[in-house]
Amino acid sequence: MSGVYDEEKSFIVGIIFIITCMNEKCECESGKSCCGAEEYTGCSGNRDCCEHDDFSSVEGIVEIGEEVPDMEVSVFHENKDFSVSLSDYRGKWLVLFFYPADFTFVCPTELEELADHYETFQGLNTEILSVSTDTVYTHKAWHDTSKAIGKVKYPMVADPTGELSQTFGVYIWDEGMARRGTFIIDPDGVLQAYEVHANNIGRSAEELLRKVQAAQFVREHGGEVCPAKWKPGEKTLTPGLDLVGKI
Repeated sequence: MSGVYDEEKSFIVGIIFIITCMNEKCECESGKSCCGAEEYTGCSGNRDCCEHDDFSSVEGIVEIGEEVPDMEVSVFHENKDFSVSLSDYRGKWLVLFFYPADFTFVCPTELEELADHYETFQGLNTEILSVSTDTVYTHKAWHDTSKAIGKVKYPMVADPTGELSQTFGVYIWDEGMARRGTFIIDPDGVLQAYEVHANNIGRSAEELLRKVQAAQFVREHGGEVCPAKWKPGEKTLTPGLDLVGKI
């Protein structure tokens, strides 16, 4: 009987929690007041408004050392649109390159520089996926009209619902677009490095390439670490007591 009682008690506590949350109000950073299940998922700019897991559409932001969730996304690639899963890239290094929007200003300079280095990334068994909250149709229109984007040969992910951007913690709720976030995922699907910029600060493809090379090196050479500005062929470090205070 005690088991049945405990189940009934848990059910009642759960109902009380839901009712409490739906009646509870919170102030968003944007100054809006939120209450109720639906509004908990969309409180602009304030993650505290969405902290109740029962109501949030975001299951959790991926952290360093964690396996990224397998998600299916739509891509524009080689003048075609189709769906791929992140797991399709297992066995390769994968770079997710989030940017705010097509037909903008800093974004084409970033994507063009990536395009210029794409063959080098491919030679390192690395795939690039650029990601914005635009649709595949907008990607095609941009690719067809922009000289810079016309050079892009890597897949361009369409994330109009913002689900992928939310999963990686770069979604801007007030604006419906992503921040400039770069995520390096190893062949096992584990996140190894990331950086997130304000949208008025462009990134360097050469620095991203260096980070991928460093991540690959330490994966293949256990116990060694790469110091600042390390590039392939340069000396690495092997942490230990004999090295303490000597750098």
